[in-house]
Amino acid sequence: MNFKLLFAILIIAANCFGQEPGESKKYTLDANQFYGSIILHNPDISHLITEHPAGVILSYNRKTYGLESWEEAYNYPDLGYSFIYQNSNNSTLGDNYGLYAHYNFYLFRRNMQLRIGQGISYATNPYDKVINFRNNAYGSDILSSTYLMFNFHKENIVKGLGFKAGVSIIHYSNANFRAPNTSTNTLALNAGFVYDLDGGKEIEYIHREKEKITEPVRYNLALRTGLNESDVIDSGQYGFVVLSAYADKRLSRKSALQLGTDVYFSSFLKELIRYQSIAFPENGVNADDDYKRVGVFAGHELFINKMSVISQFGYYVYYPFDFEGRTYLRMGLKRYFGDKIFGAVTLKSHGAKAEAVEFGIGIRL
Repeated sequence: MNFKLLFAILIIAANCFGQEPGESKKYTLDANQFYGSIILHNPDISHLITEHPAGVILSYNRKTYGLESWEEAYNYPDLGYSFIYQNSNNSTLGDNYGLYAHYNFYLFRRNMQLRIGQGISYATNPYDKVINFRNNAYGSDILSSTYLMFNFHKENIVKGLGFKAGVSIIHYSNANFRAPNTSTNTLALNAGFVYDLDGGKEIEYIHREKEKITEPVRYNLALRTGLNESDVIDSGQYGFVVLSAYADKRLSRKSALQLGTDVYFSSFLKELIRYQSIAFPENGVNADDDYKRVGVFAGHELFINKMSVISQFGYYVYYPFDFEGRTYLRMGLKRYFGDKIFGAVTLKSHGAKAEAVEFGIGIRL
């Protein structure tokens, strides 16, 4: 695909998604072509890195102008949706088709744009023990995917048409939902066009007095669950439950610090303990070893409107069975429903090694 075709796609999309008369919000479309390399983050996927992946990123964006106070606090970001097609140029790995929700944040007088996108992707040729046993990167056809873009971004150069170029990172993984799950990370250069559906019409930003938020220490309870599998292929998918209790202290409009504990009931570990006690007796693992774990963690919560981003670092204080080390990480999104109730989708990992995607509900008192 070349830039002429990208431009044609952009104009066709503009006609399909044109702004309704009287609409007060402002929308843009952008289309980027990318070309890059899969990063060798794990030697187990070296046989899959044979060519350079390429593809397109198509996006639909809604601009913000300060109608809500959080928009000014984050320098008036965009909210949008993206589609990514990635051709790996490797028949074993296959191609990926992804759908995402994203935020665009602006820096350096809005000349630089940082995009953070999260979604799901369809892998056309995942692992199969008979016909595609060499694809140890993707154990399932549905993958979790995250991408970052950092671009020079200039809108409305000529009649609503602008240009952008920069670097992107695209991550694909099923978060150990099914083995194998070595995952891939694509580092790519991208360039493309951005088109303003208003033809470059300017809208004035709304400015408010800075909002100061102070809160006492708040207490949180969360229940997380999901399915995952150990690295032993065909060992089976098992449910897990995580009980979390933590306190947080709001420091500002954007940030809060957290301190708490997790209790893990991970049934895949019970099966892994049984398997290792039989298959590797030299490791000294007993079939009745406890599979439960207890961790303590410190974390940070970044508040964005009704959404927030959480990042936590934990350490197991009760750890009877050795699995990927005593430290762990959790990162993800929370969505508040009112002042107290929230839902969450988080990734729990040990360094770069994912353990599970957790779906949670909780209350902040």
